[in-house]
This record gives sequence, structure tokens and C-alpha cells, in this order.
Amino acid sequence: MNIFVLGAIAIIAYILQIFLGMKQIKNFNSVYIRMKRKGKVAIGRRPGKIASGTILLLGVDAAGVIQDAEMMQGTSILARFKPRPQFIGIDIHQLMEAPVLSEENKLTRQAAANAQKVYVEVESGHHRDEAPVSPIFNVGNQLSLMKLSIQDKLTKKGC
Repeated sequence: MNIFVLGAIAIIAYILQIFLGMKQIKNFNSVYIRMKRKGKVAIGRRPGKIASGTILLLGVDAAGVIQDAEMMQGTSILARFKPRPQFIGIDIHQLMEAPVLSEENKLTRQAAANAQKVYVEVESGHHRDEAPVSPIFNVGNQLSLMKLSIQDKLTKKGC
């Protein structure tokens, strides 16, 4: 196979990924805006690097009762939000104690815990949004730690 054909396939795949990723962001925005018009929205995230990622949007009224719930779960850019009616009517402050949560998978429970934690922090005024760390920064940190470890071992042997 010609290198130009492989390059063309790679470019087409990249453009397709960008297009589908934009559609996924548009789906998130439309669900979020629809819920936001009705009240507060608690967003629970369980990012996935290798395993599937999960985003749980919970529409919450002024009393803290969940009025609407949708979740996106998957590893690909084809994942879309799906209604989760089993969460409706639960007080977000007692979400983790709700019996319905024990029937959910681990990723959903983690996203629900994150949504509850962030909602309570925002409600109390103690939430600080942390910027995600880039993978390149993580590699740099790991290399720095390895360098310090090697230097430490060499200085101990020299004593």
C-alpha cells in the first residue's frame, strides 16, 4: 500500500473523529442547557483513560430533589446521553445512600458520588474547580521523580 493512501486514510479518520467529537459536545451542551433552564444542574464525572468514561447530569430543584437525569457512558465518540429515570425523586444530599445506586455499575456510582460531592461543595461555597493535568505534564513529573530517585540512590551508595 502506498504511503499517500495511508496518509489519506489517517487524515480522513482524524477529520471524522473531529466531526463526531463536535457532535458529542453539541449533545452535551443541548442536554445541559435544557436542564439548566429548569434549575440547577449537578455534573458528575468519572473520566476514563482506558476504561469507559461516564458523565452524569442531574437536574436539581431548589429543594435539592433530582427532577431530571441523563448519563453518557462509553469509550468512543459515538456515546450519547440517555435518560436515567431511576434517579428522579431522590434528594441529591442522600444520593449515595439511595438503594437504586447499588444496582448501578461502578462507573455510574463514581460519577454519582462526584456529582453529589461537587453539588454540596458549590452549595456550601467551598468548591474550587481544578484544572485537569495534561498527560505530557504527568510524564514530565514521572521523569523528574525517577531522576530524583536515581540521584538519591547514587548519593546513598556513595556514602
